[in-house]
Amino acid sequence: MAHDLRDDLELVGGDYYYFDDDGDEFHDGFQTGSGGASGLQHEQMDDTSASDYKEGKDIQGIPWERLNYSRDQYRKMRLKEYKNYQNLTRSRSGLEQECKQVERKDTFYDFQSSTRSVKSTIVHFQLRNLLWATSKHDVYLVQNYSVMHWSPLHQRGREVLNVAGQLTPTENVKGARPLSRVQISTMALKDNLMVAGGFQGELICKFVDKPGVAFCTNLTGNNNSITNAVDIYQAPNGATRVTAANNDCVVRTFDAERYSLLTQFTFPWSVNNTSVSPDGKLMAVLGDSSDCLLADSQSGREIAALRGHLDYSFASAWHPGGHVVATGNQDATCRLWDVRNPSASLAVLPGRIGAVRGLRFSPDGRFLAAAEAADFVHVYDAAAGYAGAEQEVDLFGEVAGAAFSPDGEGLFVSVADRTYGGVLEFRRRRSYGCLDSCFF
Repeated sequence: MAHDLRDDLELVGGDYYYFDDDGDEFHDGFQTGSGGASGLQHEQMDDTSASDYKEGKDIQGIPWERLNYSRDQYRKMRLKEYKNYQNLTRSRSGLEQECKQVERKDTFYDFQSSTRSVKSTIVHFQLRNLLWATSKHDVYLVQNYSVMHWSPLHQRGREVLNVAGQLTPTENVKGARPLSRVQISTMALKDNLMVAGGFQGELICKFVDKPGVAFCTNLTGNNNSITNAVDIYQAPNGATRVTAANNDCVVRTFDAERYSLLTQFTFPWSVNNTSVSPDGKLMAVLGDSSDCLLADSQSGREIAALRGHLDYSFASAWHPGGHVVATGNQDATCRLWDVRNPSASLAVLPGRIGAVRGLRFSPDGRFLAAAEAADFVHVYDAAAGYAGAEQEVDLFGEVAGAAFSPDGEGLFVSVADRTYGGVLEFRRRRSYGCLDSCFF
């Protein structure tokens, strides 16, 4: 019988309920704990500063000295006990040989602070785009039925969107309809525009500096097709576009000015993630298939199939240079692809504990952050070809998202855990300043 760490470690948290596509409760992997015999669930712990960390305090404020296991012991047990979710049970033989060998020793971003004043929550265990930063002082995350703004500068949070009640769109446009009690499954922010997708097929568009929501609707007309991913991008003509990918196998694109439906492309499987290239011409389409597709963003025509992953994919990101796209998969790897030669991946990066569910490039293209489902966020040096050393952010709990600030100076990680969850802030080391040119 597997050792029950939840009772022995006496940590509280990780007891979030996720739901599968039919709305049934489901738990992904080994949770951080559900007990709390020592009463830690009721004890208010201070946040952690950089000076606290240098003096030996845990970055999440976990009081290891009072628990049954040391941090190192619990890490070993987590790595042994965590169960990575798989949709396809294909052989993984040979996958380790494909992966790049990297040393986990470099620090590109220094720990700055952590707060437990705001805590991310996760509706669907496979979807983790729930944290965004619009500046190094402005962070947005999903917390229960709210989108919260966190200011690291002022150390306070405020609600910017509440979806627990009735939502009525302020724009009187075709297709808009009221919504109520939305469970936010995914989110994207760019400049002042926030877009959120819902567990029952909803789409919400809001300007963060204005009250109310500009546009909201149910994309599928039923409650059985979760909105898996949303994206905001600039079309080749400079116009702002919004895309939404759903379990009904359709990717829809909207004009961000009048919210008119411009295109809808149907794919052979449920679409879990999309992202559009920096020039607005190519779209990466990932879903319930081991293949990832490159499609023309205006026609939906398939251009290439990216083959190599062994399970379903849920994350992608484009390098700002426009030639490289990263994909994250439940086979616990991230693959890098050069779209000029997509026949084989140019690099395979291994996870430590489970699926790679979040990917972000820093705005200057220097770094790639790959967030696993739990416990680890990896920061790779794209300028060095993702080889050599990497930084490993080691924490405990489900990772709701990782995001760079637009200036690349800040890296934020959101942890979904009832007691030790919160937002971790890291600052870029000056010795790793901007390069004159990047690898890609």
